[in-house]
Amino acid sequence: MTPILNSQLRHSPVKLYDFHPPIEDFKTSILAGLQQPQKAISPQFLYDKRGSELFDAICTLPEYYLTRTEVQLLQDHANEIATYLGNGALVEFGSGSSQKVRILLGAAPQVQTYVGLDISRQHLYEACTALAQDYPGLEAIALCTDYTQPLPIAQIPELQNRHTIGFFPGSSIGNLEPLEAVAFLQNAAVLGDLIIGVDLKKSAAILEPAYDDAQGISAAFALNLLTRINRELGANFDLSQFAYRAHYNAIAGRIEMEIVSLAEQKVSIGDVEICFDSGETLRTEYSYKYTPDEFQMLAMAAGFQPVQVWIDAQQLFSIHYLKRL
Repeated sequence: MTPILNSQLRHSPVKLYDFHPPIEDFKTSILAGLQQPQKAISPQFLYDKRGSELFDAICTLPEYYLTRTEVQLLQDHANEIATYLGNGALVEFGSGSSQKVRILLGAAPQVQTYVGLDISRQHLYEACTALAQDYPGLEAIALCTDYTQPLPIAQIPELQNRHTIGFFPGSSIGNLEPLEAVAFLQNAAVLGDLIIGVDLKKSAAILEPAYDDAQGISAAFALNLLTRINRELGANFDLSQFAYRAHYNAIAGRIEMEIVSLAEQKVSIGDVEICFDSGETLRTEYSYKYTPDEFQMLAMAAGFQPVQVWIDAQQLFSIHYLKRL
């Protein structure tokens, strides 16, 4: 596949490879999830425009330690991490605000190429353009693809015979079931080595407020999913009849985020009727937490050798450097 170089991109500092990942049918996915014995909807559907705004707000909350702790870790150890990067290509899973990758690029001016991976073409392109403008001389490549699927690295000429390192911040690995996490890591190994942020196990007293804050922004984020379904699918969810709950399941080692029906009720989506019992839950998201040893076992099962782990003084969060075997 050749990069897209249409009239809008011809004079851009960013080269865009668009692999047109298939967009899953929203209605089909929602109905399938709501008709399971344990109702569940993929967390990817939480991120419409309003959902993305709410999540950005969550990241700034006092209870939500993850973002600020990972940023501080990267700042504290940026020079050490930079020694692993060499002068090759840094490949980031998810473009986001690019706040974290900027810390690494600032500490490693020898990095010649940045590759952003994301399924959202416009957001990805804008993030890569901003980096290219702020770091003169940096080759910026936007790779529009679903990074949970096999990566088309072999089709990117700029990455052939190059030293590449993956960067996956944010502890998003925790949204996957452990076997899914191993599969993701196996997929990521095509890049080479990997720098990855992983949230640590800790008390429910710290974890639960991080995912169910006092201001109710986490609840608004989850319940916005019902608003989206109403708006886009013509459903009739009555949000006053649903609540949000985040519970730490210490046995499974995960935060379980759920929307809870407050009454026995029926919801219509088109000509399909969905029944809820009082107290029945709709799962929106899991967030697995790992000890450093537990995560390193997953990494080794995926073909990586743990090299280094950086952990903050409060034992909240970890960043791992993994070497592909």
